[in-house]
Amino acid sequence: NACAALVERGDAERFAAVMTTPVAARAPLFVLYAFNLEVARAPWVTKEPMIAEMRLQWWRDVVAEPAPRAHEVAGPLHAVIREAGLPGGALDRMVSARVWDVYKEPFEDAADFDRYIEETGAGLMWLAAKACGAADRAEPVVRAFGWAAGLAGYLRAVPELEARGRIPLVDGRPQAVRDLARQGLEKIAAARAGRRLVGRAGPALLAGWQAEALLKQVVADPQVVAEGRMGLSEFSRRGRLVWAALSGRW
Repeated sequence: NACAALVERGDAERFAAVMTTPVAARAPLFVLYAFNLEVARAPWVTKEPMIAEMRLQWWRDVVAEPAPRAHEVAGPLHAVIREAGLPGGALDRMVSARVWDVYKEPFEDAADFDRYIEETGAGLMWLAAKACGAADRAEPVVRAFGWAAGLAGYLRAVPELEARGRIPLVDGRPQAVRDLARQGLEKIAAARAGRRLVGRAGPALLAGWQAEALLKQVVADPQVVAEGRMGLSEFSRRGRLVWAALSGRW
């Protein structure tokens, strides 16, 4: 319940997605999304890089330790890791990737940016799918969809990242941004081609219900990223989520 409350306050879109899933799937998803919130916030709660890195290291220790900690997120997370057999490496990389957020240096190159989206967005979706019972053979499919969803979310955050002194994109020119969005759409298409491999873990992919529409916005007009205009109407958001939940066709 504490994890659900955290997600409701701090990640309303994922909260809405979870509430459309079967009841049995909600607990592990709320725990993982609360963990993601805690890790994503860690670099921003202080201006001291050393303290921020210490906060991230605390979460890396939580993931690695065999015994649970008495913490509203760390305790339930330990239970989900054990019960679902979540891969410790993916959890650790999800935390360590956030070190980039601590500092103001840009990504080294396109491969470095790709790794960041892979370990954060794609990694989280794969962990969520594993917690919902996904077989290992589904990992490439889930990660492809998670990468696209992670990219869409990241592009929406570009103006805020710039306001906080970061250089969020390797190449911020309109055509480069359009090409990045196209790459995300290609990954969505590839993921959907392997939809049958995901099986009962489909509820974990509902969190990416807006990704395709958002990336299509960017392809049509890359300036929506820099100007902070990415987003769907409330009617469109709700309609797409309901359709995805009822049809199971993420």
